[in-house]
Amino acid sequence: TWPKGTHFPAKAKRVIYLFQAGGPSQLETLDPKPLLREKHTQPLPDSVRQGQRLTGMSGYQATLPLAGSFADFKKYGKSGVEYSDLLSHIGGVADDVCVIRSMHTEAINHDPAITFFCSGNQVAGRPSMGAWASYGLGSMNENLPAFIVLVSQDSTKDQPLYSRLWGAGFLPSEHQGVQFKAGKEPVLFLTNPEGVSPHARRGMLDTLGKLNADQRAAELDPEVDARLAQAEMAYRMQTSVPDLTNVSDEPESTFELYGDDARRPGSFAANCLLARRMAQRGVRFIQLFHRGWDQHISIKNQLPKQCRDVDQASAALVQDLKRLGMLDDTLVVWGGEFGRTPVVELPKAGSNKGVMKGRDHNHYGFTVWMAGGGVKGGHIHGATDDFGFAAVKDKVHVHDLHATILHLLGMDHERLTYRYSGRDFRPTDVHGKIVHGILA
Repeated sequence: TWPKGTHFPAKAKRVIYLFQAGGPSQLETLDPKPLLREKHTQPLPDSVRQGQRLTGMSGYQATLPLAGSFADFKKYGKSGVEYSDLLSHIGGVADDVCVIRSMHTEAINHDPAITFFCSGNQVAGRPSMGAWASYGLGSMNENLPAFIVLVSQDSTKDQPLYSRLWGAGFLPSEHQGVQFKAGKEPVLFLTNPEGVSPHARRGMLDTLGKLNADQRAAELDPEVDARLAQAEMAYRMQTSVPDLTNVSDEPESTFELYGDDARRPGSFAANCLLARRMAQRGVRFIQLFHRGWDQHISIKNQLPKQCRDVDQASAALVQDLKRLGMLDDTLVVWGGEFGRTPVVELPKAGSNKGVMKGRDHNHYGFTVWMAGGGVKGGHIHGATDDFGFAAVKDKVHVHDLHATILHLLGMDHERLTYRYSGRDFRPTDVHGKIVHGILA
């Protein structure tokens, strides 16, 4: 069993990962490209693409007309980092944010790409990052899970999400993420059935513990312990969860900061507020999923609304953590599984050259941002080419991002291992290097 704890002093105690599922367009949000606007409708130079593949949704096009960003950018904060006017609230916390503009990944389609980001492998079944954090560090609050997941209910349901994205894989099942839902019962089947008192539930768990001890001694199966640990956790959560999810004790200033949507359970804004409350209570890894970024068509209409859904609340989370003195030891991560192409994706029937329809998947170069938890604020790391097609400077791979997150949590990604099926597995497999350029 892993002796839970850090390998070296940690910069971050916890992670809040705001996952933007579907692939946000970096070209309209976080990576300004003036030349792309200048060359609008002209073909993407072969020297930039270099024959690299595109999906079948735009790869059929004989020419790939460039599409300049329809969003304007301006500099924010003392650092002068440029953000789109679609993310002006995030621009307002620019001096606390580290923007990584040189991300790249291996998967060009959603399912393997999001699985890769969540687990370090394109093939389903590996432990998620939150599960690794729970396994490596344990919990800071015995009354709440170490890993909690929130899925926005107000987002476009374009790409499916699967519980395996926050699963434990081959790790003991107690490390899997626990999904909290909106409404009166945030965790399903947590409350006692009618007629079952807390005293009766306690007696049942005590008896179950004795039976499980006998089974564990006979079978030597650690999953027996994991099941009992989760049953005991559920018992304690009957008290802790209602206190956590009841936001009536929040002052009016909180809702002014996060926006009115924070009053609606299940919205991205409400989930950001809950994430802050979870962080205050010692939850180790909190992951929010917000869908709707897969804009192949009508990006001019869809993207501004999508940004409005997340802009204010994302920035508010950073501001709120900073106000509470928690940003220094809380790592906030924002980004999706890949970005979008600098060329316009046109319908197969008719060219409509120059008409902005949508952008295809782009895994060669895209952007994520991080804040707090030991990363540089007001900093830009890396760059894509002048058209925003591929990362060309200080490139950061998914495994590098994972290695860096673990490093900030005080864990060496090469030493965090679990023996399974005859070999020692680690979160970054046989890859990954720490991105020292973003560390404060």
